[in-house]
Formats: sequence, structure tokens, C-alpha cells
Amino acid sequence: MSRVSVPCHVKSTVALQVGDVRTSQGRPGVLVIDVTFPSLAPFELQEITFKNYYTAFLSIRVRQHTSTHSPAKWVTCLRDYCLMPDPHSEEGAQEYISLFKHQMLCDMTRVLELRLILRQPSPLWLSFTVEELQIYQQGPKSPSMTFPKWLSHPVPCEQPIPLPEGLPDPSRVSSEVQQMWALTEMIRASHTSTRIGRFDVDGCYDLNLLSYT
Repeated sequence: MSRVSVPCHVKSTVALQVGDVRTSQGRPGVLVIDVTFPSLAPFELQEITFKNYYTAFLSIRVRQHTSTHSPAKWVTCLRDYCLMPDPHSEEGAQEYISLFKHQMLCDMTRVLELRLILRQPSPLWLSFTVEELQIYQQGPKSPSMTFPKWLSHPVPCEQPIPLPEGLPDPSRVSSEVQQMWALTEMIRASHTSTRIGRFDVDGCYDLNLLSYT
């Protein structure tokens, strides 16, 4: 299925502090990234791709257009999606991720805005985020290929044209010609090639015949 990249604006990351902000013990364990689409009408989201950078869990909320008389509402479409099986090890820390609409918890039509919520509970990593974020919608459908009528509706096997009355059957004529040719070859093979002498009788000459010539 074809896809088309959607132009978007990724806002600055907002950190939610965990711990005492007045001491060095405090650190951001949750990041929020808002993604807007200022030059695009509400659309149907097809896919989200990005490169992880030490984010352990990802949640996504979507703001969808409902109607002209009611305000758009936020809906959670992905909750605590695991990007690192063990937040304290590097497995999955820098993997490329693709999320499709069938993985979401809600319908991804009429999208106005996205909010990515990143969590990293491990204190081992100084920073975490997502990089190379791309949003895609479904591309135009490929035009259906058309075939000529003679290809899409093949004609049945052609029947032999009936011969006019009074003409012999071609297959019978061909068979008889072949038989005549074979008979001619047999006669030619059996015909002797030895010349018979005019006065030769059993390999000898008759003196009486020679005297009259």
C-alpha cells in the first residue's frame, strides 16, 4: 500500500520532573512532544516512524476533529508501548520503530494533532527522546490496469471453415498423394539399372544375328 509523508511541526520537548527539583536527585522521567499539522486538513493517519533514543515506553494521544459544533477531543491511541524490554540495558535503545494504524487503540481518522508521551524509569541514562519522526497518510490508490477487449474476453477456439460442396476432403487428398509418392519410390528402387545389349544373349553374341547386321 502506498503512503505519503505528512508535513508536520514537532514542538519543543516538555520535561515532567520526577523527584525533588531542588536537589540533584531530581531528573526528568517523562517527556511530552506535541506534533501539529498546520498546513493540512484533518487526515487519516497510516503510519508513524522514528528512531528511538533510550526511551523505554511510549504512549500517544491524538486530537481528532468531531464536528463543527463540538470541540476536538483528545483520545489515547497507544498506551505504554514497550521500546526497551529492559530499561536498564541498551537493548532496543536505538532501534528504528514503525507503528501502524491497526496497532492503535482507536480510529485514526480526522487527526488534528498528536502528543507523544515518553517514559524512561531507569536512572542510568542521562537523556532520552525520539528522533527522525515521520508521519504518513495513505497515498492515492493505483489506477486499475485496463486490458483490450480481445484479451479480457478471449474468443473460443475457431472451427474449421466448411468446404463448398463437390470439393474433396483435403486430408484425404493429402493421404492419397503420400501413398502415390511411396509407390513411385518403391517402383524406382526395384527398377534395374543394367543395360541390355542389342545382340547380347546370356552374355554371348549370336553370330547369325551379327551377320545380318
